[in-house]
Amino acid sequence: MKTAEPRTGEKPYRYRPVLFFAMAYFFTWIFWIPAIFLPENIGAVSMMIGLIAPAVVSTVFILVSGSDILKKDLKNKIIGFYKVKWLNVLIAILVFALIIVLSILLSLAFGQSLDQFAFTEDFSFTGVGIGSALITITIASIIEEVGWKGYCEDSIGQYMNWFWESLIFGALWSFWHFPLIFIKGTYQAGLMENPLYVINFFISGIPLGYIITWVYLVSDRSILACMVFHLFVNFMQEKIAMTPETKCVETLVVIAVTVVIVVIKKDMFFETRHVGRLLETVFGEDEKM
Repeated sequence: MKTAEPRTGEKPYRYRPVLFFAMAYFFTWIFWIPAIFLPENIGAVSMMIGLIAPAVVSTVFILVSGSDILKKDLKNKIIGFYKVKWLNVLIAILVFALIIVLSILLSLAFGQSLDQFAFTEDFSFTGVGIGSALITITIASIIEEVGWKGYCEDSIGQYMNWFWESLIFGALWSFWHFPLIFIKGTYQAGLMENPLYVINFFISGIPLGYIITWVYLVSDRSILACMVFHLFVNFMQEKIAMTPETKCVETLVVIAVTVVIVVIKKDMFFETRHVGRLLETVFGEDEKM
């Protein structure tokens, strides 16, 4: 298939993943690092600003790109509700629910209890949001995906297959949370009681990156689908009474499930048809750039 020639002389857009991550990290951490030392109420505001930074950077990158098709792509991914394959989203949610069940059952071999099959009364973090912890994780699920799926994942996927993209994205997304382990009241700070829990948190984000990429791609790159899945993951990680030890077991289960997904969806993760021409493969040859 021939490369579509621009109708208005517009050149194919060139994604800039390195610059994006540099800007996303900078504008997040410049607000999160001071929150380590600020009073809790002021720190909460600083944290919220840092949380929305990737979404803002992503949107700015697209708006100043000069690419009409890139802007149209963002619009379709955000408000294209018709694109969401809800059965695939439901399957992804059920897969993660199964991961939790298997993790708790396997943890019994390490002395953990079946009492983990219960909802916790409170969230594991306090004072880090607007109104409540539930609102915080809801906002996080929505805002983060605008940043990561609005520009980030495609900017990496433009240059490689989705397997390597998922690995790079998962690692960078995981490490993006690093300052949170030093901010009192956050979930990550609560892990500091044991270095193993902290290490597990950062490792777990890598295979989870593959699962989120899978959700993204099977729903025709819908941001809404990723928001729903991300919210479910955040809620279950907070409200199911899993111990920190069980969450270490959970990481192993997530890795195993990730391998299964990659094997089943081998063509999706290893195809290179989109490399160097992602937007063309999305809109087709008839959609001129």
